[in-house]
Parts: sequence; C-alpha cells; structure tokens
Amino acid sequence: MLRPWDLQIDIDTRIDKAVYIQIADAMIAAIKSGKLQSGDPLPGSRHLAGQLKLNRNTVIEALNVLLAEGWLISRERSGTFVAEDLPSFKEVKRKAAAAPSGAVQLPPSIVFNDGIPDTRIAPIPQLAGAYRQIFNRKGRWQMMGYSDSAGDVDFRNAIVQMLNYKRGMRLTTDEIFITRGSQMAMYLTAHSLLTPGDVVAIENPGYKPAWLAFENAGAQLLPIGVDNEGVKVDDLKAHLKNGKLIRAIYITPHHQFPTTVTMSLARRLELIALSNQYNFMIIEDDYDNEFHFGQRPILPVSSYENAQHFVYIGTMSKIVSPALRIGYLATSKELITKVSALRKIIDTQGDNMMEQAVLQLINDGHIKRHLRRATLLYKNKRDAFENMIREHLGDKVIFQKPEGGLAFWLQPKNEIDHTSLAKMLLDKGVQILLPESFSYGEPVNGLRLGYASLTEQQLEEGIKKIAQIL
Repeated sequence: MLRPWDLQIDIDTRIDKAVYIQIADAMIAAIKSGKLQSGDPLPGSRHLAGQLKLNRNTVIEALNVLLAEGWLISRERSGTFVAEDLPSFKEVKRKAAAAPSGAVQLPPSIVFNDGIPDTRIAPIPQLAGAYRQIFNRKGRWQMMGYSDSAGDVDFRNAIVQMLNYKRGMRLTTDEIFITRGSQMAMYLTAHSLLTPGDVVAIENPGYKPAWLAFENAGAQLLPIGVDNEGVKVDDLKAHLKNGKLIRAIYITPHHQFPTTVTMSLARRLELIALSNQYNFMIIEDDYDNEFHFGQRPILPVSSYENAQHFVYIGTMSKIVSPALRIGYLATSKELITKVSALRKIIDTQGDNMMEQAVLQLINDGHIKRHLRRATLLYKNKRDAFENMIREHLGDKVIFQKPEGGLAFWLQPKNEIDHTSLAKMLLDKGVQILLPESFSYGEPVNGLRLGYASLTEQQLEEGIKKIAQIL
C-alpha cells in the first residue's frame, strides 16, 4: 500500500493547548486545505510518534479524537485513513447530491475519439519481454548513460530502412531525428524553422495541436480549404501569386485530418512544384500511414525525388500504443542540427532503453506480425461500421468509406447544432468531438468518429443514439 510522506506538524510547548489537541488540529487543517484528501492513508502511530519525538500514547490520543469526530476512519489490518464523509464538507456534499436529475454523473461509456488504436491488441507482453532483455544484456550499464540527442543510432537506422523500403524515401541516418511522440516533432520543427511573423498555411478543417505549435513559435496561420482531393492547392497558388510570403504549409495528405480524404497525385505534384518555386517548406504529418486497406498505400509527398523542402513526421504510437511516446521527423541535415540543439535545452535525449526494446520487436518480426493482425482487424471493423452507418444514418449523413486510417468523416445533410447534439449524446453516455476542435474560424458541419478502439457492440449502440437525435 502507498504510504504518505511525513506530515509536517509543529508542536508549540509554550502555549496551554494540550499537545494531542495540537496534533489533531494540525491534521484537520491539512484536510481542510487539501493536503490530506479523503481516502489518504496516515502514518502509523509508532512512525508518527518517532517523527514528532513524542510519546506514542500522545499520538494515539490525538488519533482517537479525530476518529471520534469523524475526520478519520480505521480499517482492520489496513490502518487509518482520511474519512470519505468529512464533518465540515457534509453541507457541500448535500448540495452536490441535489444537482439536477439530467446531470451526467458517470463518465461516458462510448467515446468516439479522433482515431486512437485499440490498445487491447497492442503487443505489450512482447514489449515488456524485450525491455527486460535489454537490462540483462552485456554492456547494459553503458545504455544507462547519455546517448545521441537524435536517438539511438541502431533504432534510427531501422526507421530509415522502413521509410526507404516502405515509403519510397531516400534518407540517411543523419537525416532522421527521434522524438517523444509526433507532437514533440511538430514543436521542435516549428521553433527550429519559424520566426515570429512567418506565415504557415494550414488545412481547414485540420489538426489543431499542430496549429498551436506553429502559433507558439510566433507564426500566423493561413487557412486553406479542403475538398475530396485534399487541400485546395489552387487557393494556395492564388495567395502566392498575390505576393503572400509563405514560410511553410502543414498537410496530412495520406488520410487528411479530419476528413480522411487522400490528396490526389495532381495536387501533390503541383504542391511540390510550388514549394520549389516559392521556397516554402512542406511539413507532412503522416500520422497513420500503416493502416491502409486498399491495394497499396500512397507514397508520401516527401518521397518524390523533386521535393526539395520537406519535413516528414511520423509516429510509432499508432503501431504499438498511444502511451508509447516515440515519434520521428525526417528532413535536411541542416534543420536536424537546429532541432538537435533546441531539444538539448528541454530534454537531453529520448528514451534510449525503450528505443532499444522497440528495435528488438522490429528485428524479431513482432511489429510486422502485429501490423498484419491489426490491419485485418481494423479493416473488418471499418466494414462493419460502414454497414451500421448506412443502416442507421444512411438518410441523414453523407460519407465516403475511408481507404485507410482509424476514423470516419460524416457530414449531416442538414446543418445541426453540434454543441446541443454533443450535450444530448453525453446525457445518453456517448461522447463525440465538437467541430471546433478541428475548425479554423467558422466550425465545419461534420463529425469525425474514431472506430478502432471501440467494440462492434459499442459502435452500433453509439450510432443508434446519434441516429435517434439526428
């Protein structure tokens, strides 16, 4: 059982108040201030007496007062704990109990996230086994020291091989940088590339956490619309021809966030040509490249031979688990040097041990086997979810079955009040994302429903409840 830190109780022998009362009053003050909270365990009387340099009977007397007044409770063979129903908080609890009957008391049972993988199928036993083996290897003490801020060199070599073989890129090890997740990669890129006042074009709707990273670096955002071929490159071209100085564009071309559309080949080629002509950076977030259910995945924009200015960002979190904070960025050696210098200010290096463990999963074939199983599972779940949407929402929404990724994009045929919809669904135990979370300016009329982390039973129950309200 987790025991508390030593309690700081000052005893003043110059006053008339009995010592055991001083102890009791100090504990009550700690509870009222929140330092001690309901359910917190207290030190044993022997330990507390030793800390305060008092007779144990004095401490026991103080605890008995607190037990009698209801501040503490005693559990057989477990110890003494702060009570759940505290004397001075009863009135507050009564008011909370009298809340309106429509208030949500429990967390939602169904959460449509933005496309998080199913952690129940993650190769956790294999990862844990690999991690243990790392500690038993010869030379493990060297691994516990500092390493390259860009990441373990063997792990970077493995990522380079994957990107070159699977995604058609032409990278070397010193053009890859390992980060703690893709958001860190976004932040480091923004602060290494941008100066205050620089303009960054963004997809609208799009991925707001990336926008926040750019704004944090002082950038001005320029929203560019999205249609069924991806970001509208003609709109970007118009801004450039009108003299707009654009430092970078942020895109999610494989499965656009949140609409799931794939950027057409014509637009990819035109975007590269514009980037070369106007000297702006293409920041490509390929957040779920691994899960594509068509004949073959589309190669990244950054893989084209004529792409001169690019930052390619990816993650291992969608492959293994969101809790596994390993991302990466690929770009020029010059920008990697800036990223490395910036990273050292806030974080000397990444998780060298975890990188070695994931590398072992790659080398042992566990990652490849997991991806095969996961892709089949998600494809079947996607097909089942499509049938549910057609059955229950077919006359209410417009959508295209996504060729990949872990979410659907639904557009209600009529304009709806998304805030009211979200509130009514939450009352029914279903949580959805509001369009404000991926819209720049006026919220778009759309719902992004992640399906991968839910069971088919939960998916159908959730869709039925959405259909009832719509």
